[in-house]
Amino acid sequence: QVQLVESGGGLVQPGGSLRLSCAASGIIFKINSMGWYRQAPGKVRELVATITRDDSTNYAASVKGRFTISRDNAKNTVYLQMISLKPEDTAVYYCNADIVHPGSLFAMDYWGKGTLVTVSS
Repeated sequence: QVQLVESGGGLVQPGGSLRLSCAASGIIFKINSMGWYRQAPGKVRELVATITRDDSTNYAASVKGRFTISRDNAKNTVYLQMISLKPEDTAVYYCNADIVHPGSLFAMDYWGKGTLVTVSS
């Protein structure tokens, strides 16, 4: 019913920048919170940043001041602007969205398939 498709990952040198995008498509009434999570090799998935429908944001301490999350409600899209990237930012980045379907009182949790970000010289 709903797909989340991430884009924008790739290889970047330390200190570089990338912008990730995630577009939600399908049968959507509204999207509540959206967010980005990441999973590095051998580690558990962790929160990177979240944003509510009214643009209230929350960041992991490790990315605060370097990453900026934003969204375009008209396009059902969330972005993650990343600057001053470090090797420890290397991970698969996953998009997450809390979506309400038409006629439903409750939201459902959806995940994208992930996009790989590699920070290396």
